[in-house]
Amino acid sequence: MNTRHVIFGVFHKTLGRKYLRWKRSLTLGARVAVIDDKNNFLLVKQSYAPGWLFPGGGVEFGETCEQAALRELHEEAEVTPTGPLKLHGVFSNHARFPGDHLVVYTLREFTWSGFRPTSEIVEARFFAPHELPTDTMMSTRRRIDEILGKAPMSLEW
Repeated sequence: MNTRHVIFGVFHKTLGRKYLRWKRSLTLGARVAVIDDKNNFLLVKQSYAPGWLFPGGGVEFGETCEQAALRELHEEAEVTPTGPLKLHGVFSNHARFPGDHLVVYTLREFTWSGFRPTSEIVEARFFAPHELPTDTMMSTRRRIDEILGKAPMSLEW
């Protein structure tokens, strides 16, 4: 190992990692398309943002994407999975928020005993794909079309 490798190694383990974290910082979210036996989709309405979307939120430090998805399902919609989450895809939200990525899962086996509003989520309901509210987010509409095989997969959120 020459001197250059030693210096680079020390730099990388100290300031280099901090620089890369700053320069290449990413955010990561997890959302779940909960689908009932009639192919209706569970959507939630947040108190702090417009439109309907899949339940989900940010992945916390030390959490896997699946753990975050399960936590958010419980917190936002009181859904209890009885079967596995299935990965639908990983999407870039770079156009709206550079460095942001979302992991979307589908869930078809679950129990749901209803919903109680919280300070974050004011409403949660199932909708048929052809009866989505007019203010359903376009990204949610795209994912629904992909899941139903009506549109090709897009890598953009």
